[in-house]
Amino acid sequence: MTQHIDTREPVLVRAAEAETVGAAPTLVTLLADVSTTGGVMSSARTELGVGADGAAPHYHTGSSEMFFMLGGRLEVLVGEEIVTVSEGDMLVVPPLTTHAFRAAVDSSADVLIVFIPGVERFDYFRLLEKVGHGKATVQDLLDSQEKFDNHFTESPVWTESAKSRQ
Repeated sequence: MTQHIDTREPVLVRAAEAETVGAAPTLVTLLADVSTTGGVMSSARTELGVGADGAAPHYHTGSSEMFFMLGGRLEVLVGEEIVTVSEGDMLVVPPLTTHAFRAAVDSSADVLIVFIPGVERFDYFRLLEKVGHGKATVQDLLDSQEKFDNHFTESPVWTESAKSRQ
């Protein structure tokens, strides 16, 4: 499928106008989706409280996912390795690579996440919020994997690492 990318118009998102979903300890500020950027990218700012979980192991078939650390420290599963990224660090996870993330056990994390090329993500984050409030089910989330190019998978490395944090 060929995607038309129209980058002739600048995209400005004012902080005061951006939608935020979730609740402490995890807040996601929706910045730009593919409908805004002509398919070039989608982006969100994710703020995680100390030790808070971010995303379970998953992969994307068509997009790379970039993490740029605005503050704190983030533990990221990349394939079979867990790396820690800190303020000012950037990590790009290529398509088809299993990854997951969470704030470090002793730190919060403030991270800009960008998908290139873009994929519709805003409705995915809204669905996550509904699941968290009991207004949608985990099955609804699983049923949306193709739509949002967010394919959940298992990771023994991530599972064992989570056990050691307890």
